[in-house]
Amino acid sequence: MEFLSKVKIKLLNSEAKIPAKATPNSSGFDLFSTEELIIEKHKFKLISTGISIEMERGVEAQVRSRSGLAIKHGIAVLNSPGTIDCDYRGEVKVVLINHSDCDFTIEKGMRIAQMVFSKVVDADFQVVSELSDTQRGEGGFGSTGFK
Repeated sequence: MEFLSKVKIKLLNSEAKIPAKATPNSSGFDLFSTEELIIEKHKFKLISTGISIEMERGVEAQVRSRSGLAIKHGIAVLNSPGTIDCDYRGEVKVVLINHSDCDFTIEKGMRIAQMVFSKVVDADFQVVSELSDTQRGEGGFGSTGFK
């Protein structure tokens, strides 16, 4: 397994926890809530994790839903994946949405999302008058079938 350079972490309060993998081969690091609150049915809330991070240039952190919360309770990251840029130094917060028909309680210390690190590829845009032809062409949503 390849390791990135160290990710610096600042714990912002006594409730904060260092993100952790559930198993050694997990892709994501669990993020934990530092507050207790209720997400009403069909509503969303911004949840504090109590951490700030610093990554090297060319690395991003993506905040994703936890599958267990999604399948059991209809709780998901609203802007999934949320992006944390390498130059951001504020608190890592998670926007959770409750898709279910019941209110859901977030407890302090609860695993609310996962954070996956990824390398970033920069782009050099070149303006052209034509693009190469492909079999798909301009076919968009659903153009390759639904099966």
